[in-house]
Amino acid sequence: MDALFGKTIDMLSKMLDYRSKRHQLLTSNVANLDTPGYKSSDLEFNKNLERAIRSSGTLPLTTDHPGHMTGRTGGKDASYTVRREEGQASLDKEMARLAENQLQYNMTVEMLARKFRGIGNVVKETK
Repeated sequence: MDALFGKTIDMLSKMLDYRSKRHQLLTSNVANLDTPGYKSSDLEFNKNLERAIRSSGTLPLTTDHPGHMTGRTGGKDASYTVRREEGQASLDKEMARLAENQLQYNMTVEMLARKFRGIGNVVKETK
């Protein structure tokens, strides 16, 4: 796909995968806030980014159920670095993380949409 679209689409797609996985983790934190002794978790973006860069930019999404589709053919499953938080989880803190992650997800979707619109415009112009 790099030859046709460059690396931007693949990178943005991987970013959506990462944001989706982080959303799942953050919503799990919110759901378990009242669980005694529960420690919230988050993905370590910088460590995951470094790993993706070292491994030729691959950062695929892992699935936790055999019926889930990966959206990719071949390759290896991702293993994101998860960090356990110290101290008691806070609803305000978790909701702020969720909101930030959602904004970043939406921004990535918009960048992908613009990239595809640009490709569509090029195709229209060459007809």
